[in-house]
Amino acid sequence: MNNIKQNNPRLSASLVCGDMVNILRDLRLLEKGGIDHLHFDVMDGHFVPRLGLLPEMLTAIKKHTNMPVDIHLMIENPEHYIPLFAQSPDDIIVVHAESTKHLDRMIRLIKDSGSRAGVALNPATPLNVLDYVIEDIDLVMLMAINPGIVGHKLIPQAIRKISDLSKYASKKNDLIIEIDGGVNFESAIEMIKAGANMLVCGTSTIYNKEKPINEKIVELRETIMTSLK
Repeated sequence: MNNIKQNNPRLSASLVCGDMVNILRDLRLLEKGGIDHLHFDVMDGHFVPRLGLLPEMLTAIKKHTNMPVDIHLMIENPEHYIPLFAQSPDDIIVVHAESTKHLDRMIRLIKDSGSRAGVALNPATPLNVLDYVIEDIDLVMLMAINPGIVGHKLIPQAIRKISDLSKYASKKNDLIIEIDGGVNFESAIEMIKAGANMLVCGTSTIYNKEKPINEKIVELRETIMTSLK
């Protein structure tokens, strides 16, 4: 199993689920709550059926926080845009395996641009597409819903896929296994126990307005850690 799975699961805040008018306020609350990463969704209306965040927004965010960002490129032809989003060596740029015929080339382009590299897999995409790139990447993002639609329910088979990936990548102890979609207080526990070590948090966890963002982060983390004891 992955070494960092049980010890310190990470939480990544999905910025597209937040308040775009009050993004700076949200950033301060995310920091106060101890969030580990920011999740930055880039969508083109073609690869997925909606539009997402722009590189100019990432640049503006970088002026106000040092938190690392996982930049999720849900776009066609990612090679044209990777350099625009490669703004920090601490960030991870994630391309979809389904978005390119040349996955190895995309990974090398990300690294040559100065960021860490990740690969995202849609729910029906098999793990064996990673066979010849797994040693070169820092993160695998498993979609637990079909990408591009906020608030969809967890696809149940995703839990088994997390477990399969954890076993598949058992020799790469520093791999981040990130889950995007379907994360709530109940499923988060299942995901971590199956082998995930980073969860994308959105409207079902930290942005649901029942409590301030920082308090929801603390509550979610305590829920997860209690379940692992």
